[in-house]
Amino acid sequence: MEEERRRTLYGRRRGKKLRAGQQSLLDTLLPRLALALPPVQQKIDLAQAFGGSLPPDGVWLEVGFGAGEHLVWQAEQHPGVGLIGCEPYLNGVAKCLAHIERVGVANVRLFTDDARLLMAALPARSLGRVFVLFPDPWPKTRHHKRRFVQRETLDKLAELMMSGAELRLATDDPSYLPWMVEHACLHPAFEWLAERPADWWERPPDWPATRYEQKEIAGRPAFLRLRRC
Repeated sequence: MEEERRRTLYGRRRGKKLRAGQQSLLDTLLPRLALALPPVQQKIDLAQAFGGSLPPDGVWLEVGFGAGEHLVWQAEQHPGVGLIGCEPYLNGVAKCLAHIERVGVANVRLFTDDARLLMAALPARSLGRVFVLFPDPWPKTRHHKRRFVQRETLDKLAELMMSGAELRLATDDPSYLPWMVEHACLHPAFEWLAERPADWWERPPDWPATRYEQKEIAGRPAFLRLRRC
């Protein structure tokens, strides 16, 4: 009997009622871009997922893409890269689909469930870059176990990332920043790329601001860049 896949999602899957155009995109465009999980014990064929051949510049993963501004920007700027975005919140997925349709990028694939399910099905050493930008901080101590940045998750990302691949993390929560430093920057599989104290307060030039940052950010954002050893 196949082992049952476990979801560990918390929070809402839907928000306010979708407009007719947004629902239409979920019904028509999403099926063409959606990544399906293979049978348990098997891995996703990334070449098939991106139209029959691997993207020439590799595959990148964004966990929790929100409304998709950053994901689509990276896809537009890097047409030779295949971008996989994970986001379970369907209202955000609908906004991302509208952005994809408007910009016209063809190198994005979407997974609309728990990112850990997708990570379990990706081949080892298949990712050239990973983004985890402003994940839910779960600030209450009793909820810290719900945070995406955990040792187990980082161990899995280390397995999936190529040598030299880059992991980018961002948070505006003052309690999540030291957590990220402790768990990610001190992880033996990753090298923190900061060269001076101000580095984590300065946005790299190829790291565009998202709608969340522009409208809803709670505190001073911190940007962490790490390299897979």
